[in-house]
Order: sequence, then C-alpha cells, then structure tokens
Amino acid sequence: MAQIDSFFHYLIQNGGSDLHLSEGQVPKVRIHGAISEIPDSEVLTSESISPLLREICDPQAFERYEKTGDLDFAYEMDSESRFRCNYLKQRNGMAAVFRLIPTKIATLDDLGIPEPVKNFGHLRSGLVLVTGPTGSGKSTTLAALMDYININFARHIVTIEEPIEFVHRNKQSIITQREVPIQTPSFADGLRAALREDSDIVLVGEMRDLETVSLALTAAETGLLVFGTLHTNNARKTVDRLIDVFPADQQSQVRTMLAASLKGVVAQLLMKKADGKGRVAVNEIMVSTPAVGAIIREGATQKLYDVITSGRSHGMQFMDEAIWDRLREGLVTPVEAYMKAIDKTRFKKFLPKEMADLGTATGGSLEDQG
Repeated sequence: MAQIDSFFHYLIQNGGSDLHLSEGQVPKVRIHGAISEIPDSEVLTSESISPLLREICDPQAFERYEKTGDLDFAYEMDSESRFRCNYLKQRNGMAAVFRLIPTKIATLDDLGIPEPVKNFGHLRSGLVLVTGPTGSGKSTTLAALMDYININFARHIVTIEEPIEFVHRNKQSIITQREVPIQTPSFADGLRAALREDSDIVLVGEMRDLETVSLALTAAETGLLVFGTLHTNNARKTVDRLIDVFPADQQSQVRTMLAASLKGVVAQLLMKKADGKGRVAVNEIMVSTPAVGAIIREGATQKLYDVITSGRSHGMQFMDEAIWDRLREGLVTPVEAYMKAIDKTRFKKFLPKEMADLGTATGGSLEDQG
C-alpha cells in the first residue's frame, strides 16, 4: 500500500471530495464543501511531500512535473477508489489536489438532473455544452449522460479527457476513451482524429482554445454529436464565450455556424444543502429553437433570458427558477440561494433572521411568492 493511501482512506471514510497536500501546511480535506485539517497530521516538508507525490506517479511524468510545475493524471487506489490528481508548484514548494471520482457512474435521476437533459442523448448531430465553474459536477453529469446513451443506444462514443475520470464499460455502445496527453497530444488533435474513427458521438473534456472550438463546430455541422464543457455560469455567457474565442472578423460567420449547430446548453451549480449533508445540483437549460437560433445569429444574446424563462414547454429552465425550486423545497437556505442567484433582489427578502428556520418559512410565504 502506498503511504499516501492513508490520507485517501481518511477522505473516503469521512465522506470527503478532495484532498489537499501542500508543502509548508498540514494535509487538508474538503467535506460537504468546507475545508478542514486532517487531525493529528504534521506539517508537510519538502522531505515528506516529495515521496508521497512520487510513489503514485509515473517516473517520466513526475520528471515533467518537476520541470513545468504542473501535471494532471488519474490514480486508482483500488477497484472502488479512483482519484483525479493535479500536481502544482506553489510559493512554498510542491503541492497537489486529489478529487475522488466515484467508480460507479450515477444516473441522471440519481443526480437530480432535470428530465429534459436526457433528450440531448437522443440527438444524432449538433453541439451540446455542459457548463459551470470548477467543481460544479460537470464531469459527473456528462458521465451520467454518456452512460444513459451507452445503455439505450448503439453508438460509437469517443471521449477526449484530461485525465480520464469515469471509466465506462461497453453496454449497447462502444466507448473509446483517450487521455490527453498520453493517448493524444491535445483536445484538438483528439477531436480531429475522431472525425476519422467512425464515431457517432465525441465528448471533448474542455473547449479551451480557438482550434478546439472551431473543430467542434465543424464536427457538429458535419453530422457528429459533440458534447463539450466550458467554465461559464449560464447559457448567455456560454454563447458569448464561444463567439469571443474567434477574431472579430470571423465572429459573424461563427454566429451563423453556432446558430445552426448548437442544440443546447446545460449550466450547472452545486449548492450546499440546508441540513449540511452534501450538496445539490441546480441547472439552467437552454434548448435550441428557431428563436434561440435567430438571437445567436443577431448577436443579441441579452434576449436569451426571455426565451429561456418563457420556454418551459421546450424543457427550458432559467437558473434562478431552479434555485427558487430548491429553496421552496427546503433543500437550501435563503443565504445559499441568495449567494448563488443571478437576480439577487428576488431572494433578498428571505435573508432576515426570522427566515432562518426554512421549515416554517416555506409553509406559506415562499409558495405565495412563487
């Protein structure tokens, strides 16, 4: 057993999500969104942290980390425990963050993802984006959606990830998982190759540069179903970000391409539960309609708010509505709802102390305000 595994065991036994090791500090874990020190542990020195990081890492990869100061890979402690590992250099020396990846892929229903999201798995072509800040569960939601397709359809799914987090077994579909930079040099290279690999669906772990976004749009236009992720909080920002990646003289053409190929955006946030036991996902959903396409072509993305709020019949949902539903159900506190909301004025009236007991407050007033 690797020496570092004792920290991983503590993380798992206490229901944590992340382990933080940093030279000059005590080891810490994130449990239900809050970070705390591991009891009875000592401050990590250069002599103690280096062997911990080295023992679970490929020697050549560790050499690369020592030169560049950054490294991403996955580590499987046992058949039940897999970790996404990020090595970095910081002011005091070495550091690393480990994210626990569940080996069992949760279903969309398990995660509480709205039913309309399943419809994206039924598409044959186009671009679907799952967005949200770091640590918002994008990878988990995408893995659940890939598993839904894997169970229900006979497709060839190619994933390009950095690193591979959830390991998929073939069910009805064939799943080919490729890791950057081990099996393919970059997301763009993997996406370009997928066009020649008889693929039906391509999952791009991160659409972070012009080449990758451009290839994804082309692939979606030519008949592939492309899923990707972006670090944006809502549908409007997602559309703006995709277009802003391109030089100004290309943006008009890109808006036309995007209007034709974008099939949907699922934005996701995680909110702390009111009982302190874990977190709950909230989603904004935008589904492509003629109105959405026209807005993207015009470059008038501020109008997307109205289309999403009035598009429930198409399966659309505005983020604040999703937050409102969680507050009304008593799953989150007024403070958490206020902090995560886009239009904070709607939630401000629930912030006084007398509203702290959500159990009694939701009985009439919240329902009436809906």
